[in-house]
Amino acid sequence: MSAASPFVPSVVASEFGQSLRYWRAKRGVSQLQLSADSGISQRHISFMESGRSQPSREMVLKLGLVLDVPLRQRNLLLLAAGYAPLYRERSLSDPELQPVRQALEYMLAQQEPYPAVVVDRLWNLVMANASAMRMLDWLLGPLEQRAPALRSTANLVTMMLHPHGLRPNIVNWDQVAADVLQLIHRESLVEGSDGAARALLEHLLAIEGVPADWRVPNLESRNMPFMPLRLTRGAITLDLFSTIATLGTPHDVTLHELRIESFFPANEVTASWFRARASGQAPTAG
Repeated sequence: MSAASPFVPSVVASEFGQSLRYWRAKRGVSQLQLSADSGISQRHISFMESGRSQPSREMVLKLGLVLDVPLRQRNLLLLAAGYAPLYRERSLSDPELQPVRQALEYMLAQQEPYPAVVVDRLWNLVMANASAMRMLDWLLGPLEQRAPALRSTANLVTMMLHPHGLRPNIVNWDQVAADVLQLIHRESLVEGSDGAARALLEHLLAIEGVPADWRVPNLESRNMPFMPLRLTRGAITLDLFSTIATLGTPHDVTLHELRIESFFPANEVTASWFRARASGQAPTAG
């Protein structure tokens, strides 16, 4: 899809009617169904989409809720309709978010001796438990020994796609990397052509060895409820699967976009390896 696609709303080019049409189509909802779900007349919805009628602030918020629009994009809907954004975007280090950070630290600690990470919408590493850091060091080496392109990035997708990153260690790389890249494609489609997701996507697609057909978003793909992952280094092969959780229904853009990915051993060999690493025992190989 071209970066200038008219079907993707952006902060600069989009008006509210175009954005509303986009989200209604994305959710597969007719004007009649949206009218029934929101309590807003179909005639009024039609007028808003055509630009003949401007919505109230409350109406924008109701439509965003009914269409399950992400909080970042609800702010864009408000801006497109002429209102100030409602949902704040803060760093996780903000003092007001300290209770959330403590809760995340608790969740990560409970996952030991198995890995768990907290990532943002673009899969930048925000937090990680000790097991996850040990696993990355085992696979990539200490930070100072990694390839220059990997020393300055916290982006897990970059680490996964880079030929000097995790790619040689992921046995089912074609499946895992393609699936994760589709998540960035979707973020880019939602955000528009001038956002951080598009910039990251272009960077990822330019990495050596990324298949050409991955440049096209697969809108029919469906993520599995868990992701199988097979890692190898030296004589050691680890089989894991991961699950992703979100933080309920927060009213903060940052929290709404956080993902907690937890990794679990798929067999006793893998479980024993992680338990040994946590206790400080050296692995038999690798």
